[in-house]
Amino acid sequence: MNTQRRGTAGPECVADRRLAELGHVIPPTPAPVGNFDLGSIDGTTLYLSGQGPVLECGRLATGKVGLDVPVHEAFHHAQRTGLVLIAAIREILGSLEHVAQIRRVFGMVNAGPDFVDHPAVIDGCSNLFCDVFGERGRHARTAVGMGSLPGNITVEIDAIVSISPDWNALR
Repeated sequence: MNTQRRGTAGPECVADRRLAELGHVIPPTPAPVGNFDLGSIDGTTLYLSGQGPVLECGRLATGKVGLDVPVHEAFHHAQRTGLVLIAAIREILGSLEHVAQIRRVFGMVNAGPDFVDHPAVIDGCSNLFCDVFGERGRHARTAVGMGSLPGNITVEIDAIVSISPDWNALR
C-alpha cells in the first residue's frame, strides 16, 4: 500500500489541536517488522496493523502486566500505543481531519496468568481516542490477555477507522 501523505494537518485540524492541548507528541511511525503495511484501505475503511508501546525515550515497553508491570503503567503503555496508531493514521491519510470515526479497537495485553483487568489497561488507548477525536473517537472494543506478545511488549493494539468521504476526492 502506498502510504504517501495525502495532505497536511494545518491549524484547522481539531484533533491536532487537542493533541497539543493534552501535551501529546506524536511519535514517528515504526517500520513494520515483517511483510505487512502500516494499514490497508478498502473504500472508506482503514484497517490499521497492530502497534506496540513506543515510550517517550523511543524504546518499546516490555514485560508481563500483573507480574512485573502494574496496571497504571500498562495503561500508559496503551496510551502510547494509541499515539503510534494516530501517527499511522496521519501518515496514511495525510491529516487526522480525514477520520470520520474510530470504529473498532482490538487490544491485547501481555498478561500474567492470573491477570483479569485487561479493560483497565486498554482504556489508555480508548480514552486517548475519545479525548483527541471527541465523539468520532468512540468505538467498539475487545480487550484480551495473551500469554506473550512479540518482543515481550506489554500491549499490542490494532484499529479500524472510517475515513471521511472527502479523502477519496483528494486521492
